[in-house]
Amino acid sequence: QGQLVESGGGSVHTGGSLRLSCAASGYTGSRACMGWFRQSAGKERETVAIMSVARRSTFYVDSVRGRFTISRDSAKDTVYLQMNGLRPEEAAMYYCAAIRGGWIGGCPKPPQYYDVWGQGTQVTVAS
Repeated sequence: QGQLVESGGGSVHTGGSLRLSCAASGYTGSRACMGWFRQSAGKERETVAIMSVARRSTFYVDSVRGRFTISRDSAKDTVYLQMNGLRPEEAAMYYCAAIRGGWIGGCPKPPQYYDVWGQGTQVTVAS
């Protein structure tokens, strides 16, 4: 079956940078869409960035556009989220997720469409 394994979280000061990684461990199936999501205490899970694996097209939530970059290394089967200019309100558990198999049209934004999830990696931003 395989799984997605996130890493790279940690604690930074406001304005700092982190690069999150999401490795497909033992995962052999195709994935049409990959995404990064975040959730902080008492809030709903929020979409941060989405990538269509085949089209290489990307989507970013407005608040991170220009500061965050989603990318994929196909040789390593790993998806990254480069986060620059981090803000205290962006402290959260960050999750990587995927849609198994194919997907017709553009990748969906809401997290409920994604059916493979990692365990998450914690990001803390000190003011």
